[in-house]
Amino acid sequence: MKFSQLSETLAPSEILKIGNRVKQALAGGESLYNYTIGDFDPKIFPIPGVLEEAIIGAYREHFTNYPLAEGNFDLRKSIREYISIFQDLHYDESEILVASGGRPLIFALFFSLCDPGDKVIFPVPSWNNNYYTHFVKGTAVVVDTREENRFMPTAEEIAPHLPGATLLTLCSPQNPAGTLFRKEELWQICELVVQENARRGADEKKLYVLYDQLYSQLIYGQGTHYNPVEIHSGMRPYTITVDAVSKSFAATGVRLGWCLGPGTVIEKMKVLLTLVGAWAPMPEQKGLAAFLGQPGEVALFLNRFRLSLHLRLEQLYQGIEHLKEEGYPVDAIAPEGAVFLSVKIDLMGQKSTTGVRIESAENLTAFLLREARLAVVPFYAFGSEGNPCWFRLSVGTSKLDEIDRMMDSLRQALDLFPAAMLEHSNEAYGN
Repeated sequence: MKFSQLSETLAPSEILKIGNRVKQALAGGESLYNYTIGDFDPKIFPIPGVLEEAIIGAYREHFTNYPLAEGNFDLRKSIREYISIFQDLHYDESEILVASGGRPLIFALFFSLCDPGDKVIFPVPSWNNNYYTHFVKGTAVVVDTREENRFMPTAEEIAPHLPGATLLTLCSPQNPAGTLFRKEELWQICELVVQENARRGADEKKLYVLYDQLYSQLIYGQGTHYNPVEIHSGMRPYTITVDAVSKSFAATGVRLGWCLGPGTVIEKMKVLLTLVGAWAPMPEQKGLAAFLGQPGEVALFLNRFRLSLHLRLEQLYQGIEHLKEEGYPVDAIAPEGAVFLSVKIDLMGQKSTTGVRIESAENLTAFLLREARLAVVPFYAFGSEGNPCWFRLSVGTSKLDEIDRMMDSLRQALDLFPAAMLEHSNEAYGN
C-alpha cells in the first residue's frame, strides 16, 4: 500500500522504542530499575489534591461542553496571575493560548511560522525537534552541544546559523540533560536574535524563538530559571514560551498547556488549533483556573514536589559520584532542574570478562538492561550521536529505597570490565 510522503518518511520515536522494550520486559515478569520514562507514577507523585477536586467538581457541575478555542477566559486570567506571581512574566489574556498539552502548541507554532525549506535551528541532545521540523519539511540545522557546557547551547555555537533562519528552539531546564541556562549565556543568545532581526528587511520573515520551559518550576540548589523576555527587553516580539501542567504539577495525563507570545503569532496558532480541535477539556480548564487562583496552594505543592524530586536526583548523583571516586568509569552532571540526571558510563570499546564487547550506544544500553537490570535512555535517542556514553535517568517513577539497590546492581555490572576501571583510574590520576 502507498501512503503519504510524510508518513512514509517519519521515523518512529527512539525514546518510545526503548520504552516499549522495557514495558515488554516488565510485562514478561522481569525485575528492572526503570529510569526511562519521562512521566510520573501517580502513586508516588499524585497531582495536587486541590486541582484533582476542582476537576472532579467541574465534571459534577456538568462543564462538559466545548471550551473557547483560545482557552476559557477564566483560565487565561488565572494563568496571567500565576505567571506574574511565580515567574515574573507579564502577558495579557490575548497573548495566552491554551491547548491540550504542550505538544499541540509546539505543533501549531511550527506550522504557523515555517514553510518547506525554512531553516530550523535546534541543539542536540533535545526532545523531538527533529520530528517537528520534519512535519513542516523544514531544513534542520543541528547544533551539537558539549559535555563541558553541560549540554546547553552557547551563543558562539548558534551564531553562524542564524542568517536566514526562521525558528530557533531552546529548552530550559533541558530535556534530557536536566541543566539550566545561566543568565549571561541566555542573554548572549537573545542579543544575537535581536541583532539578526534588526538586519532583516520589512518584507523578510523574522527569526522567532520557541522557548520550552515545561520544567521551569522544578529547579534545585542555587539555580535560577530565566526566560528570554525577562532578561532582554528586545525579545518580547520574537519569543513564544510553551508551558504546561504536565511536569511542574505531575499532571502529564491532565493534558493542559499554554503558550505566551505576541498576539499576531498567537492568533495564527489559534486558528490552526481550532481546525485540529486540540482544545484542553472544559472540566480540566475549570479545575486548573480554580487551582491557579489559590497561589498559597500552588506554592505548597511545588515546595513539597521539588523537595521529593531533588532527594531522588541527589541520591542518584551522589551514588554515581561514589562509584567515580572508587575508580569506576562513570560521571554525572549535578542536577539543576527537571526530573533528569545526565550520567556517563564510559565502556565504549571495552570487553567484559564474559566476552561482551561494547561497540555502540545500542550495545551499551542493551548491556545495562541485561546485566544491571537498569533501563535508561541514551542520548542518541535525543539526536546526539556524538555522545554514545551519556544517558538520561528519569526519577518520575523512582522509589527512594530502591536507588541504593540499583547502584549496587550497576556496580556489579561494571565489575565485569576490570580493564575499563584500570584505564579510567590511570586517566584520573594522570598515569
